[in-house]
Amino acid sequence: MSFELYPAIDIRDGQCVRLVQGDYDREIRYQTDPVEVARSFQEAGARWIHVVDLDAARSGNPTNLEIVGAIVEEVDIPVQTGGGVRSLEAATYLYEVGVSRCVLGTAAIENPALVQELAGMGYRVAVGLDVRGDQIATRGWRRDSGQSIFDLLPSFESSGAEAVVVTQINRDGMGTGPDVEGLRAVLSSTSLDVVASGGVGSVVHIRQLAKLEINGRRLAGIIVGKALHDGVIEVSAAVAATVTS
Repeated sequence: MSFELYPAIDIRDGQCVRLVQGDYDREIRYQTDPVEVARSFQEAGARWIHVVDLDAARSGNPTNLEIVGAIVEEVDIPVQTGGGVRSLEAATYLYEVGVSRCVLGTAAIENPALVQELAGMGYRVAVGLDVRGDQIATRGWRRDSGQSIFDLLPSFESSGAEAVVVTQINRDGMGTGPDVEGLRAVLSSTSLDVVASGGVGSVVHIRQLAKLEINGRRLAGIIVGKALHDGVIEVSAAVAATVTS
């Protein structure tokens, strides 16, 4: 299994943005076209694109579907998307515009049968678990579910999900380093592929995660957003850092 870079494009009001620690009041807006950004990521060697519809994450309704579709049309690599995918209809819209894999966060917690339903229809699904410490937050990170990630992980083992995307909210957008110990614990607690998110601020952090191994298991990938958009890390360098010898 290869360790993949998932360069992230977060969309709000049709624009490419980043939120600090998931706070909608701490938004950084980039004067860049999300479609152009996706193309640049592919040209720099990325093998996936990760897109988040931040408007949909709050409302539960696909809001930037046209832009997501334009990104899919523009690139030749698979696009993974999340944010507000809380119904069969919402997911179907995304698959119909060509999204390769949907990330279900709130829906996976509140309506886990949807994960099984989509997987049973032949769609590729990942479960998004957004945590503060080990406590899962839902509804665009605004609601505390009162559940621990380690209590819920076993329930997704036979759900048909391909992967679990684990975002450490407290580190998101901070660039201070990933939650390595937390990710070790997650790797030990599931047989699903684990994609990490939150905290990457340097190529060294990516290399650290690429080499992370517990009980013979390694991470499947890392989502990186702000560090790429700010130019702190070049996408080509980030891709190169995913390769371990």
